[in-house]
Amino acid sequence: MDLSEWTSQVRRGILEYCILLLISQKPRYGYELVTKLEKSESLAVTEGTLYPLLRRLLKDQYIESFWQESDSGPPRKYYSLSDAGRELLDTMSLEWNKLAESVNLIQLYRGEEPS
Repeated sequence: MDLSEWTSQVRRGILEYCILLLISQKPRYGYELVTKLEKSESLAVTEGTLYPLLRRLLKDQYIESFWQESDSGPPRKYYSLSDAGRELLDTMSLEWNKLAESVNLIQLYRGEEPS
């Protein structure tokens, strides 16, 4: 089994969920998302990974963007959730919680049959 391929597949789906979670907290610009995600080594991304994902979420109308002046440089493009993005995030959260609970139960009983 190619563990790096499995890790890449798992990470890809979780990364989209985490980006939507971060954007749901408040509007964020791209580099801010990169720095937030790199606080967790397993979620660290490059701008080359992040921006295509943001473009796809924009195209699918799950997020919206706007430009805002910056005190420390050029204007920044911020991203916020659309109504469709909030619905998607709610659905993803429900699925994530069910999936995490199931995996945690299996891990808890690893090696023994639950009663």
